[in-house]
Amino acid sequence: MKIDYSLYVCTDRTLMTSRTIEESVEKAISGGAGVIQVREKDLPGRDFYLEACSLLSITRKHGVPLIINDRVDIALACGADGVHVGQEDIPARVCRALIGKDKILGVSCSTLEEAIKAEEDGADYIGLGAVIATDTKSDAPSVRFEDIVKIRESVHIPIVIIGGLNMDTISRFKGLGLDGIAVVSAVVAKEDVEKSARELKKAWLA
Repeated sequence: MKIDYSLYVCTDRTLMTSRTIEESVEKAISGGAGVIQVREKDLPGRDFYLEACSLLSITRKHGVPLIINDRVDIALACGADGVHVGQEDIPARVCRALIGKDKILGVSCSTLEEAIKAEEDGADYIGLGAVIATDTKSDAPSVRFEDIVKIRESVHIPIVIIGGLNMDTISRFKGLGLDGIAVVSAVVAKEDVEKSARELKKAWLA
């Protein structure tokens, strides 16, 4: 599967304007989202599993990969396309062993050392951030511009940046060889989710 990382949309039921998370995801994909990540920090395991199964039917219909945040068990149980883990989660090399070579593995990084280690441990892509301070991930360390450049020069897998990205901020990160932007509120919290996704992707790729 060739993955379009240019617009990577993460779900957030506390921010979404859509009536259901399924509707939010459907609209984001219609607007051009190439990857959907399901983030559920507070949902019980059974509910998370059922939600993931429901969303997988939507993403499969559109040929878009569904990534599960943190929960390797949920990703395996529902048959999702991959999992994304942070530095405090199950180590990337262990995740790779659990999910096998054919599933997508993403790893959150904020330093050059973490990025190099993620690639060595079998990550398919890196989620680099936060590049700008953001309310949705208040504990994430910020990544300096010069560090982004060094990381891009040092790793050979796709890099998706995250943190405070919107129509007003993405221009400063263009031309660095980055593969995409990961967003939450810039799409799912907007009144017109599909339009917001389309405009953001167009601006990033312009």
